[in-house]
Amino acid sequence: MLSQQNRESNTDDWTLVIKPKTGWFDINLRELWQYRDLVCLFVKRNYSSMYKQTILGPLWFIISPLITVLIFTVVFGNIAKIPTDGMPQFLFYMAGNTLWSYFSYCMNSTATTFTSNSVLFGKVYFPRLTMPLSTVIFGFISFLIQLALFLGFVLYYTFTGSIVCPNIYILITPLLVLQVALLGLGFGIIISSLTTKYRDLTILVSFGIQLWMYATPIVYPISGLSDQYKFIIMLNPMSSIVETFRYAFLGSGSLPLNYLLYSSIVTIIVLGIGIVIFSKVEKTFIDTV
Repeated sequence: MLSQQNRESNTDDWTLVIKPKTGWFDINLRELWQYRDLVCLFVKRNYSSMYKQTILGPLWFIISPLITVLIFTVVFGNIAKIPTDGMPQFLFYMAGNTLWSYFSYCMNSTATTFTSNSVLFGKVYFPRLTMPLSTVIFGFISFLIQLALFLGFVLYYTFTGSIVCPNIYILITPLLVLQVALLGLGFGIIISSLTTKYRDLTILVSFGIQLWMYATPIVYPISGLSDQYKFIIMLNPMSSIVETFRYAFLGSGSLPLNYLLYSSIVTIIVLGIGIVIFSKVEKTFIDTV
């Protein structure tokens, strides 16, 4: 009797009770907020692991996109002679690459959530979704630096007399960035859930990202496509986001609001499916990995 009273008194002192998850959509958002400090620690860990023992360190945030855009300018602009809707080639490619870099990072990094952190997941409890969320937040920091760099070049080309026409649609940039983050997170956690059983999917993801980029108007304008191919390309949810971003900052191309609405719906569906699959797999993945 006494021992039972002691157990009851001890349970009153507990601050957290971990219970098994049985539902398909069993995600405790309040618990994620309680672990916000852990998310910040994971962000710091991602930074340290990425730039530890590097010579240039955070300068790679600037050097990497500049090298990519320069390659696009030389190969697609000067050699392939692909038109850029009358925009400066460097700005045209940089606008697309700024958003695409963030999306590809979110998707690639979250796609290995379970396999790369299986040792940590097997030792201590914390909401598993904090790991991909921290990846998306870390990628957002990199995106902000690249966006500031892009805005600097926009101002430079504007003051040097180039035809660059920023407009009021710049105000919806936060919504576009949020959509990119959620889309990358959704696809990433779907792939991470599948790779717990099928490891070779991680190899296919790297090829898939490259092919996906060419199915997105990063190095070519939508206006240069026929109506048939334009419709197919715009079915890609990233296409309308990139096209709207480029139109807002450069005045280039068109404003596909109907496809942007379609892209938003696809993003919500993909994220919902990803969370459902993620919450289902996290219950048993440690026995599979």
